[in-house]
Amino acid sequence: MSQIETYITEHQDQFLEDLKGWLRIPSISTSPEHKGDVLHAAEYAVGQLKDLGISHAGLIETQGHPLVYGEWLEAPGKPTLLIYGHYDVQPVDPIELWESAPFDPTIRNGNIYSRGACDDKGQVMLVLKALETLFQVNGTLPINVKILIEGEEEAGGESIEAYIKAYPERLGCDAAFICDTHMPSPETPALITGLRGIIYTEVVVHGAKRDLHSGTYGGVAPNPLHALAIIISRLKDADGHIHIPGLYDKLHKPSHEEKEFWRQDPLHMNDSFLKEMGVSQLSGELEYPPIERASARPTLEVHGIVGGFTGEGAKTVIPAVAKAKISLRLPPNLQSKEIFTLFEQAVKDAAPPDVRVEVVNLHGGEGVIVSPESQVMQAASEALNGVYGTKPVFLREGGSIPIAALFDEVLHVPVLLMGFGLPDDNLHAPNEKYSLQQFFNGVRTVASLLQKMAQ
Repeated sequence: MSQIETYITEHQDQFLEDLKGWLRIPSISTSPEHKGDVLHAAEYAVGQLKDLGISHAGLIETQGHPLVYGEWLEAPGKPTLLIYGHYDVQPVDPIELWESAPFDPTIRNGNIYSRGACDDKGQVMLVLKALETLFQVNGTLPINVKILIEGEEEAGGESIEAYIKAYPERLGCDAAFICDTHMPSPETPALITGLRGIIYTEVVVHGAKRDLHSGTYGGVAPNPLHALAIIISRLKDADGHIHIPGLYDKLHKPSHEEKEFWRQDPLHMNDSFLKEMGVSQLSGELEYPPIERASARPTLEVHGIVGGFTGEGAKTVIPAVAKAKISLRLPPNLQSKEIFTLFEQAVKDAAPPDVRVEVVNLHGGEGVIVSPESQVMQAASEALNGVYGTKPVFLREGGSIPIAALFDEVLHVPVLLMGFGLPDDNLHAPNEKYSLQQFFNGVRTVASLLQKMAQ
């Protein structure tokens, strides 16, 4: 490990330059105008794989954005680790809130600021740099690796799902590793034992056949914006309870150990929530501890509402159409397609009778529970302990990484969810960042993980 530490220390600037080059590419997968940029980001990843020593690397064409695949299988008798990540990023709006340009990576206060710095280019790059370090120090890798990087994680992941289901034998492995998660603090490493699933929907409300003047038609015309407000208020009340018949009936009870952990909050995560959000009171179901609400309870959130007149000044229009983006995060036992059916019916039941409602399922994915007892989890625990000087905590995370459930379902291998993000990294928000200390500690940890897996 001393030689590995020396290599990492001597090549920190180069590691960051390679990351910056990737971050400069605006690979926003949900924006058609960035299709060329997404392809460029994929090609950049292939170049990185080849440069570090993965000669069998290239693009896999799909119906959407390409997959990046590489493999090194020259460690006979040793396990094979499938490494997953994504090279696409979220949109950057509102652009005016960024302190530096979102695709001009900037280092300040020990962090690198850029869209994708943490989610997920920075996390993928640290894994690649761990592989490079092992190649350069030892001339080889201690285990076999397969690398699969997608470009549609932020857009639903349909292409990678189709590929994995069609060609599971190509991805045969002993374990899968996803570096796209977080730690409670820089001093507290974590391994993730559960993720929520998701459905992301668009609710479209139709009123009259055209926009109307409120002076002429106000009082008799249906108003889709008002109807949306009514629907949303009926779906979730002021106390955070979701009113979708059948939703809570399908929940499994958490273990006694989990409930005690959530109640005692030994990591003081409740205080962290307040600090990071800058609020004086937490929202939601007050009868459940905040950690449970944020990681193991179903949620319903409204992400945006459009319709009518939103410009400067006044315009007395009753809109013909209004739309809302609404998502639900789902504990692992709730199946996305089944819950969408319940949600769609609840929306239509909540709608006033004078409007017509459509509910569109934009994308969905399943949650997953991961056993902390697998060999790869134990190897990761030892690696984190060696780098951070403390054993990791085992946590559920409230986010959704549908590929984890897919690996579990299709490949039937243990899944390792280990990442190095922090709570204040501003994922999906302006001024996304990644701690440089976390980045380099991640390189050290992944290098150690591969060595421990070989043993």
